Order: sequence, then C-alpha cells, then structure tokens
Amino acid sequence: MNEFDKHIRFMKAALKEAKKCSEYEDVPVGAVVVHDSKIIGRGYNQVEKLKDSTAHAELIAIKKAIRKTGYKYLNGCTIYVTLEPCPMCAGAIVLARINTVVFGAGDPKAGSCGTLFNIIEDKRLNHRCEVVRDVMEKECAELLKEFFQKLRGK
Repeated sequence: MNEFDKHIRFMKAALKEAKKCSEYEDVPVGAVVVHDSKIIGRGYNQVEKLKDSTAHAELIAIKKAIRKTGYKYLNGCTIYVTLEPCPMCAGAIVLARINTVVFGAGDPKAGSCGTLFNIIEDKRLNHRCEVVRDVMEKECAELLKEFFQKLRGK
C-alpha cells in the first residue's frame, strides 16, 4: 500500500470516529493513532458528552494509544485527525512525541499545524512532527459544515 492509500484508509477511520459525535451534539472531529499500519488509539470529540473542555478527539486517541503501548511516548506513530489540531491538542501531540500529523480540514480559528499557529513544527520545542495537510479535506470539511448548519437551524 502506498503512502497516499494509507492516508486515505486511516482518514476514513478518523471520519468514522467523527460521526459518533452526532448523538451528543459534539463538534464532529475524529482521530486515530497508527503504529506499524495498525490503529492503536481511537477518539472522537466528547466535550458535550462528558462536560469536559479537554475531551478532544486527539487527546482521547492519544490516551488510548498510550494505554495500549504501556509507554508515555508514541515514537513511530502517526495521528490522523479530521480537523487541524488546536493549540491544546498540538501541544499534547508534541509531548507524546508522535512523528506525523495528518489532518483533513484546516482550522482558521484555532489551527496549530500551520494555519493560525505552528506548534507542531516549532523549532524551539524539543520535538517536532511532520505534517500532512488536506487529506480528504472536502469530506472532513463537509461533515463540519453540516453540523454547524444544523446547530444554527435549532
């Protein structure tokens, strides 16, 4: 499987996670952490469900991956996220020492992988991640657009 096909496969898995958000009216963001072409952590936004402002998809997926590996660092891992990580999540990705971040839709209001901030690639930090942008961007953005249209309609 080539790199492009791998990115599509795992972004589809992240989108599947994002679709789980609809039950609790959470912003539909999904994430998966991958090591050796296997998903070792999955997460979706649960801010509303858990009444926890830190319950972002990336943090949930990272915590599950850490539990699975039994180690605090996720060297050699890639995280796939449907929306560009915010500052909190970008910081957690750096601290977890994930190698690569692949995201779908950019976030002009909080994106921290190059859109608004660039925490992920900041040379002042002790770890940096490779970034792959706009994988399945249209599908990821459409899911968010539909969510906010429904929310405004209520």
